[in-house]
Amino acid sequence: MSEESRRSEDYEPGPGAAYTLFVVMEELLDKLKLLNYEEEVLRRNNVKSLSRHYFALPTNPGEQFFMFTTIAAWLINKAGCYFEQPQEYDDPNATVSKILKEFRNFGGSVDFPPLKLKTGSGENVCNVLDRLAEEALKATCISWKRPNYPTEAPEEGYFIEDIAEFSLDRLEEEITEEPDDYEDEHLLDLEALKEPSYKSDLRESSKPDNILESCVDASEWKLETERVLPQLKVTIRSDKDWRVHVEQMHQHKDGIESSLKDTKGYLNRLQDEISATLEKVGSREKNINTQMKHLIQEYRVAQSQLSEAKERFHQGSSRVTERTRILAEIAEELDSVKQEMEEKGSSISDGAPLVKIKQSLTKLKQEIIQMDIRIGLVEHTLLQAKLKEKSNMTRDIYSGFPTQNRF
Repeated sequence: MSEESRRSEDYEPGPGAAYTLFVVMEELLDKLKLLNYEEEVLRRNNVKSLSRHYFALPTNPGEQFFMFTTIAAWLINKAGCYFEQPQEYDDPNATVSKILKEFRNFGGSVDFPPLKLKTGSGENVCNVLDRLAEEALKATCISWKRPNYPTEAPEEGYFIEDIAEFSLDRLEEEITEEPDDYEDEHLLDLEALKEPSYKSDLRESSKPDNILESCVDASEWKLETERVLPQLKVTIRSDKDWRVHVEQMHQHKDGIESSLKDTKGYLNRLQDEISATLEKVGSREKNINTQMKHLIQEYRVAQSQLSEAKERFHQGSSRVTERTRILAEIAEELDSVKQEMEEKGSSISDGAPLVKIKQSLTKLKQEIIQMDIRIGLVEHTLLQAKLKEKSNMTRDIYSGFPTQNRF
């Protein structure tokens, strides 16, 4: 095994390799901002701005995949190749294959399975978008230049706010603490502050050529300061320097006017291009309408026939429904009749009633025999009674006693 292959096997990425993806995502976001994606993509699709790590971390795969396909299609169109904007319900496999096809045309190498792009986040998604953004920057003639640092000294206006803010209370404290030194070194001409040449005089007075000497007595200066001190307690803030603001307003006005000229030219050209494109689209639409007039007529006839067929279908389906209901009712009646016939047939073929009749007849015959026996017994008893009565009557007759007395 060679030394290079051994080194490649022993190579371990550093601790910062896990965060390289976030750096790529931040650079991709800067490139998208240079291409004005906020106006052309986000506002057109009514989407919020992307975060710095949007495609680096998985949050919502469906939303991230939709944003990936949308931005990729926009970058491909920016790079000079026509690519149809994908829709939300398109086949994701077909969309990914189209994007990878254009990516290969730009010279990109696809050494990963296309299914990794369907997640909408990860290293492969960021690399594909970054390469497409570079191609779009090349096509729009946007290039990176070396920074140009200013070599001249800053203007006076940069420091005027720091100088302009002061408080006369501090002036009073310095006078009361060191009156002699203040007379010699910190004499301030208040009338000079009101003149228009305030800035230049203030810079010149900060570096005097000679030492200022005062010819006023210190006690008189102190008395005069105490007398006017209530009127000197004023704080001048930086927003009071209206001259600086006026100069800035004039500078902004000049910049706006110069930018407006160029912008007007661009907008006029854009208006001409849009109007020409609209005229072309209108003429093309008229041409298509004239060419497809007979097809449109046929389509309308077919649509009317289709509506009639649908109406007939609905009527037929309603009749079929009615017939089905009637058939269900007849079937229910037939089931009830069949059930009654089965009950009657079972009752006819059943021999239990006949057996019961035979048993009843047998029992009735037995009862008749018993009744005949009882009747015979009763007749015999009655015959004996009559014979006994007859014998008694004959005995009574022969005995000479009337029958009435016997009873």
